[in-house]
Amino acid sequence: MGSRPTPDFADLIASLAVALEAKRIPFMLIGGQAVLLHGEPRLTQDVDVTLGVGPDRVRDLLDVCEALGLQPLPEDPGAFARETFVLPAAEPETGLRLDLIFSTTPYEAQAIERAVLVDVGKREVPFASAEDLVLHKLFAGRPRDVEDAAGVVRRKGPELDWEYLDRWAREFAVIPGREDLPAQLAGLRADV
Repeated sequence: MGSRPTPDFADLIASLAVALEAKRIPFMLIGGQAVLLHGEPRLTQDVDVTLGVGPDRVRDLLDVCEALGLQPLPEDPGAFARETFVLPAAEPETGLRLDLIFSTTPYEAQAIERAVLVDVGKREVPFASAEDLVLHKLFAGRPRDVEDAAGVVRRKGPELDWEYLDRWAREFAVIPGREDLPAQLAGLRADV
């Protein structure tokens, strides 16, 4: 059985940035790629992108996938995106997975505006700020995500805007299942 070529994350991210900008879709990288920037390095096999548009723009994202040679993973990508607010796709040759995450909340719009530009493959690409990455990771709440948030705090704790973090943690705490976000954040802050 032959092995797959090694994914070129930088090339895919730079090409994705060009394609999204051409469609006038605001975005930022989150997930493992942003952890590599702000937190403690770890292996990641995917690219997670928050989009500043809703699933009503799924046709534009399917065009982006086609232009980049990405294969949408769901059988009915439009229905899946409208139901889950995610369009998962993959590079057929390398298996590299890309999750395009639709967003329509004021918080996400603000987070995209706060994104930091990073040179990737000769392109400036917006990555979630360290604060917004911590919030995303705590909100996701899986053990790997909580550890990623802790890694960002260990690396950048004194530089973080704790007032911003506290405010959004309190706002998110009204969402069922996320009531403990302020306490989780306080626990991370205690280690700074």
